[in-house]
Amino acid sequence: MELKVIAFNGSPRINGNTKQSLEIVLAELKNEGIETEIIQLGGRKVFGCLACGKCLETKNNRCIRQDDEMNIFIQKMIEADGIIIGSPTYCSNVSTEVKALIDRCGFVSKANGGMLKGKVGAAVVSVRRAGATFTYSAINFFFGTSEMVIPSSSYWNMTLSLNPGDVQKDEEGIQTFQTLGKNMASLLKQLKG
Repeated sequence: MELKVIAFNGSPRINGNTKQSLEIVLAELKNEGIETEIIQLGGRKVFGCLACGKCLETKNNRCIRQDDEMNIFIQKMIEADGIIIGSPTYCSNVSTEVKALIDRCGFVSKANGGMLKGKVGAAVVSVRRAGATFTYSAINFFFGTSEMVIPSSSYWNMTLSLNPGDVQKDEEGIQTFQTLGKNMASLLKQLKG
C-alpha cells in the first residue's frame, strides 16, 4: 500500500520557518514509509476565486481559470492521500496564496461531489507572536468542509518564530510537529489499511 502526503509551503520564504516546520512533520511520515512532497505555493502565481460557478457546470475536477497554476495544485491534492497546508501568519490569517488555494480547491471539490472526502489534512502554522490560532482555524475549516479527517497533536500545530531558522529553537513546536507527523502516519495507515 503506497501512501503519499503533499505539503504546501504557503510562505514566500522558500526556506523559512514554515518550510522547516513542514520538513519536521514530513520526516516523521517518511520514517513510517510514506512518500512525501513539498510544493512551493508562497510567491507563486495564483489568483483568488471569481465565484463564477463554472466548476459547477463543468464538473471536471478543475477550476475554469487558466491564467495561473491552481489546477496543477488541485490535481496534486486529488492524487494525494494526505494534505498538509503550511502558512505563515499574516494579519491573523493565512497568506494570500493559501487563501486562494483553499477557496478555489474548496469550490472545485464541492462541485465534484467532494473529491477530497476521506483524505487526511493537517495545518502547520508559523507565527512571530500572535494570530496563529486564526490561521490554524482557517486551514482546518477548509479541511472540515471538505469532509477530510484532521489528525491531532500534543498542541496546536504552530511554532513561535520570526527569523528563518528560529523554529529550530522552539522545542515545544518541534515536538508538536513530530507528534503530528506520527499521528498523521498512524491515521493514514488506519484509513487506508
